[in-house]
Amino acid sequence: MTQPGLLTTVQDLGRTKGLAQGFSPSGVMDQWSAIQGNLLVNNVENEAVLEYSILGPTVTFSTPAVIAVTGGVVNAKLNGTQIHENQAIEVNSEDVLEIGPLTQGRYGYLAVSGGLQVDSILASKATSLRYGLGGFKGRALKTGDFLATVEPKPVIAEPEKRKIAVSSHYTDQTVSIRVTEGPQFAQFEAETITAFTNQQFKISKNADRMGLRLEGQPLSVANVPEMLSEATVAGGIQVPKNGQPIVLMADRQTTGGYPVIGVVASVDLPTIAQLVPGQVVRFKMISLTQSQQALADQKAQLKQIKQTFDALNPKVSRKTATKISRLFR
Repeated sequence: MTQPGLLTTVQDLGRTKGLAQGFSPSGVMDQWSAIQGNLLVNNVENEAVLEYSILGPTVTFSTPAVIAVTGGVVNAKLNGTQIHENQAIEVNSEDVLEIGPLTQGRYGYLAVSGGLQVDSILASKATSLRYGLGGFKGRALKTGDFLATVEPKPVIAEPEKRKIAVSSHYTDQTVSIRVTEGPQFAQFEAETITAFTNQQFKISKNADRMGLRLEGQPLSVANVPEMLSEATVAGGIQVPKNGQPIVLMADRQTTGGYPVIGVVASVDLPTIAQLVPGQVVRFKMISLTQSQQALADQKAQLKQIKQTFDALNPKVSRKTATKISRLFR
């Protein structure tokens, strides 16, 4: 690690098996971009990647690899020459990748072929900074850190054909985010629900991996009954007593005691995660069925991308496959 950038950590899709023990799931903020990065370099979807915020790192490679830069928009350079995001790039030993500042969005990702070699804790490589757990020594990366890959020098056929066309939905000043009803939705007054869906909320400066604090006309919780703490979910929109909503994100606490008026649809979590302070959100209520269908459509899109890339991989003959099978009997 030549220069670490800002808040550069090792993340995967999250530590879901640690929730019962009180550990926040952590994991990438923008799962869509991280998964795409892994598919580009022929990794499994849940392989660990480097996540950075606002300013990307500068990395010097010690061995040949195939990489992909995804997520927020950057002007990344390899040995001083600008490279494209969202496509596989071959690098050689001593090559220097300078990702630099994000010009759009908040989080970016660097996927490396072969995967990052760090310990898996509770079935995840994700870094949880609050607990000093997982990732690389439980912390953000520093200058001089060295990360190895699980599989050195993996062979990837036709990397120049591995690219994804990406349209950013988070670059507009006002962004529409789909939400479903939260557990306490029915306890809010009709006027409050109308205010929730009809007004615009601004992303505040107090937004991080734990949650996004929003600024707008306060939502009334005066007639919402007191509640005991209950399990939290990614995208849950809590309404504290000051009426300013908080959207729970990857490093959220596992339980919370504020009423939840809505839950961001899974497909829109990556979009809201990429918003920066000052951008404006308008919530659109949809049904649970609509949310599930949108997620199914997204998974179908990922499946199509994977099938396209799998077709580029060398085919193993039946004779060779039989020999390999016998070796492990």
